[in-house]
Amino acid sequence: MAIPTVEPERYAEQLAEKQAYVEKTFAAFTTPTLEVYPSPPSHYRQRCEFRIWHEDDDLFYAMFEVDPDNPKSKRVVRLDQFPVASEHINALMPRLREAFLASDELRRRLFQVEFLTTLSGEALVTLIYHRPLSDTWEAEARALEEALGIMIIGRSRKQRLVLTRDHVWERLTVDGRELVYQQVENSFTQPNAHICQTMLSWAREATAGRQDEDLVELYCGNGNFTIALAENFRRVLATEISRTSVASANVNLEANGVTNAQVARMSAEEFALALKGEKTGRRVTEMALDAYEFSTVLVDPPRAGLDAESCHQISEYAQIVYISCNPATLAENLTILTKTHYIERFALFDQFPFTEHCECGVLLTRKNSG
Repeated sequence: MAIPTVEPERYAEQLAEKQAYVEKTFAAFTTPTLEVYPSPPSHYRQRCEFRIWHEDDDLFYAMFEVDPDNPKSKRVVRLDQFPVASEHINALMPRLREAFLASDELRRRLFQVEFLTTLSGEALVTLIYHRPLSDTWEAEARALEEALGIMIIGRSRKQRLVLTRDHVWERLTVDGRELVYQQVENSFTQPNAHICQTMLSWAREATAGRQDEDLVELYCGNGNFTIALAENFRRVLATEISRTSVASANVNLEANGVTNAQVARMSAEEFALALKGEKTGRRVTEMALDAYEFSTVLVDPPRAGLDAESCHQISEYAQIVYISCNPATLAENLTILTKTHYIERFALFDQFPFTEHCECGVLLTRKNSG
């Protein structure tokens, strides 16, 4: 892994390079003009993790860079600040390190530190140890919580000590409306909150005018898109396999007053079988699939993209919103999807500046649908 070098003065240049890469990757398709959405050039990640490197009486935050000529060789890189991370994380880094250096109880066999922060000012810090955590550790960690105005979780083998709570509340402003999200420690959330707001606004605009129709969402996570899009549709049925994410999604639906959405714990593959009538059981019965009239499907799959069968399944919907974190697998999927649909909108969201990572959003509409 290469550690990003943040150079704000070069931001426009690196974004132009990404735009050129995406346009070249999808040159074989008939696409509209690429919509490009920039990120803040620095301090854009609300969560990150660091190893703690011990050297004699010193310790510091560290990441590892792999030698491109020798993939088995890793170089330890000391990080006193990390411009990729939020300003809140950067403010906490030296203060936490000072606390570790001043306390044998807090520093002893400390292995890793994980930060989860929000635009609304909350910070949850997970301290991971290679030793059991004692009452003494808990007392010192609680004092540190109070001193720094943060929340702390302690982890070690078979131990998880939540001192205040295991989540933060993020507040995103989307089209002038504040949306609140419970984000649980050690579960997936969008790391770039600024770009997340942009993505949600884009998806809302792309699906406007469908209040008499229903949306089905695959890989819904903690309800990130579900909550933002619910008012665009009559009803929403969202599916997710992670138990933690489903629990958060249901909390988030209630927190935002969303009453027309349901989250089912089910994989995309299981859901496809349920739609065909080839899967039954309590969870399928509770979904009451016959009550829906799905016009639109939203997919936000992992880097591997969708398999061919899933592509054929979502091709049955009039409108597809595809959020992709991997242009290569998106291009593979579009070779199937563009047989039945045309690309109406195409967007590049610069989720991770100064890396090769490209997040894309595609709106596909069925051919001859009108």
